[in-house]
Amino acid sequence: MLEILAEAADKGIGLAGAGIGAGLATLGSGMGIGRIGGQAVEAIARQPEAGGRIATNMIIAAALIEGFTFFALVICILILGKFPG
Repeated sequence: MLEILAEAADKGIGLAGAGIGAGLATLGSGMGIGRIGGQAVEAIARQPEAGGRIATNMIIAAALIEGFTFFALVICILILGKFPG
């Protein structure tokens, strides 16, 4: 009986960890991209002639953040696969 309870507790903790990890990864990337966008707009407002370079750097940084987010979400999905229904 205790073995069944221990297995259920491990499964629940693993599922909760995957859910929390996915939520934190998504939250962090949303905050990061929002901050990048805001700072880029402020920089372009201060120096309009550098707008093209600023926008390019903003897109590259946002793509790197998105790449990290997708990696983190894939890891969370893989963790969910370790705990079959």
